[in-house]
Amino acid sequence: MMAYLYLALAIVAEVVATSSLKASEEFTRLWPSLLTVVGYVIAFYLLTLALRTLPVGIAYAIWAGLGIVLVTLIGILVYGERLDLPAALGLAMIIGGVAVIQVFSRVSAH
Repeated sequence: MMAYLYLALAIVAEVVATSSLKASEEFTRLWPSLLTVVGYVIAFYLLTLALRTLPVGIAYAIWAGLGIVLVTLIGILVYGERLDLPAALGLAMIIGGVAVIQVFSRVSAH
């Protein structure tokens, strides 16, 4: 279970870093730029801890899928971005893909 906790925290750190990347305005603003760099360092470190026991393909699928969805939600809530129907359907498919992996995949941690 610790591997999934590390993975969840890695995803949160990556989402914070990616969201801060937009706020950094091409690394011209100090604090968002620092948050971006520190967030990515923390995210990748925590991902390495998760990969001690989780298969890399499964961990990366969860990381990427949830990261995309969460960054999109931040874009909507913080930056006022909007989704059209195809984008919303695509996000729904990503969520479905992560759910299928978690519920039905027989790939287990080492």
